[in-house]
Amino acid sequence: MHSILVLYYSRHGSTRQLARQIARGIEQVDGCEAVLRTVPDINEQGLQTQPPVDGDPWVNHHDLQTCCGLALGSPVRFGNMAAPLKHFIDSTSAQWLSGALIGKPASLFTSSSSMHGGQETTLQSMMLPLLHHGMLIVGIPYSEPQLHTTEHGGTPYGASHLNHGNGLHQDEMLLAQALGKRLAQTAKKLSD
Repeated sequence: MHSILVLYYSRHGSTRQLARQIARGIEQVDGCEAVLRTVPDINEQGLQTQPPVDGDPWVNHHDLQTCCGLALGSPVRFGNMAAPLKHFIDSTSAQWLSGALIGKPASLFTSSSSMHGGQETTLQSMMLPLLHHGMLIVGIPYSEPQLHTTEHGGTPYGASHLNHGNGLHQDEMLLAQALGKRLAQTAKKLSD
């Protein structure tokens, strides 16, 4: 099986919803499985120490080293990725030194509560450390029809969601699934 890591941070659930749709797309590809992981929250005392009771388990460095591909997601925080996700990424020096991620494909996803809240810059902020790791960025091509017509989330840089409090729009779900499928197909070809 080709394991694709879907790693995200989500405080209010929108980014988690996108992660689930990307996982659906990944699992449409024979021989590929989505491994959903999250990161601990940061509060006044530092990192959260109790693992989540419900939801996905916390990521560890082994998950990152053994995956064939990575989908990385964060809510928009002033046009940047959220601190808990950045904290984990900043802890991956050993993987960088060993070259564990070189040549693996990666995709990005984000959510925001405003149209011009920084979705594309957040996707780009997550892209930078992945490029330093030597990963290959996989986006959404304009051959996906929803990318031409959506008035909600979705960019060539990655899947996105514009949160109006009523869940993912159909276009956002289809684009997230298409991204997951494309990531899995790419990972499978590169691994084989």
